[in-house]
Amino acid sequence: MKSTAGSSNVFRDLGFGPEEAALLAIRADLMIRLEKTIKAQGWTQAEAAKALGTSQARVSDLVRGQWQKFSIDMLLAFASRLGMRPRIVLGKAA
Repeated sequence: MKSTAGSSNVFRDLGFGPEEAALLAIRADLMIRLEKTIKAQGWTQAEAAKALGTSQARVSDLVRGQWQKFSIDMLLAFASRLGMRPRIVLGKAA
C-alpha cells in the first residue's frame, strides 16, 4: 500500500487552491470550536440557538457540519456571542 504525507491543510491535500483551502480550514476550525462549546455547555439546539441569536435549524446545520451554509463572518459573530475571542494569527504559508 502506497501512502503520501499530507500537508497541514486537508483541503489543500484535496486539491483546493491555496487561498480557498486556507478559508475552508478557517471555517472548519470555527465550526468545530463552536460545536465543542455548545456540547460543553450541555445545551439543546434550541438553547444554543438562543445563545447564538439564530434559529434551531441553523444550529442543526452547524452541528451537522453544513459548512457551505455559513460565512466566516457569521461564524465569527457566533463565536463572539458565546464569549469567545477569535483572533487571526498570520504566518508564512507552508
